Amino acid sequence: MAEIRNTVAEAVRTGRLNEPGTREPEDLLRGLGLLRGGVLLRAAAVLFGSSARLEFELPQCLLRVARFRGIDRGEFLDNRQFNGNAFALLSHAERFLRDTLPIASRFESGRMRRIDEPLYPPLATREAVANALCHRDYALGGGSVGLAVYDDRLEVTSTGTLHFGLTPAALFGPHESRPWNPLIARTFYRRGIIEEWGRGTLKMAELATAAGLPRPEIEERGDCVTVCFRQGQDVPSLRSGHALLERQEAILSLLARADDGLALREIHARLPLNASERQVKRALAALRNRGLALSTGRGPAARWRRASESVEDE
Repeated sequence: MAEIRNTVAEAVRTGRLNEPGTREPEDLLRGLGLLRGGVLLRAAAVLFGSSARLEFELPQCLLRVARFRGIDRGEFLDNRQFNGNAFALLSHAERFLRDTLPIASRFESGRMRRIDEPLYPPLATREAVANALCHRDYALGGGSVGLAVYDDRLEVTSTGTLHFGLTPAALFGPHESRPWNPLIARTFYRRGIIEEWGRGTLKMAELATAAGLPRPEIEERGDCVTVCFRQGQDVPSLRSGHALLERQEAILSLLARADDGLALREIHARLPLNASERQVKRALAALRNRGLALSTGRGPAARWRRASESVEDE
């Protein structure tokens, strides 16, 4: 009931809904187009249902979140599931990303102070999750929205395919807004979660490129659609809380102070963290895969440098 009233209050405040003159839930649901002939539509349950009932009556109202070690699904660092309405799932998703994603550091020309920001723009990831909740196929009983965080990317996956002839490439150009679940999308719009219909993917791309990231990738895989955010050249900070990322930042800090690069044994000896040589090798390999470090030479004689410095020197 609180979510229904909050939605209407926000819609009235932003001018996206006329003042209904009542706060009775039945009247509000009717005004939102979610109650017809005295019958609640399934969109009403998806938007405002209680978690306890949805878990058993509409189990596809599900959010799956995971943090994987490395760049594949070989090992979990975190793995959870949440049942609930669309607003609750969006809140769980934002909290998971806020607690899980590292902070990225960058420097701007003419500024000495390092700028620390979330690795992926929160408005872009919120748009991706909101789109997944609005456009997914709720008719599939085993469906869900999934968030998968890897060392090098974030994937937002929703059950269902693209409809109305849309393709992943077309989503990054001007296209007509034809939501698969129009009542859910319209309620999200009125709540202020979706700002403009038909611009969700364009907004994600604009926010990502403005943050120095590649444009998000959209892919259809079987009966799912996945939006993938990949990292740019930013450096994860110690706020990530994961040992591998801490070692990566510490190594990059060492390399930044070494004009001639460093050998593996030198990095291992100078690293301020308690890490084995094998762990240092793994962190270096991850940095190389992310395009942040380069090595010249082979074997024990190989020397490591920050990739950005190598480009500048050339």
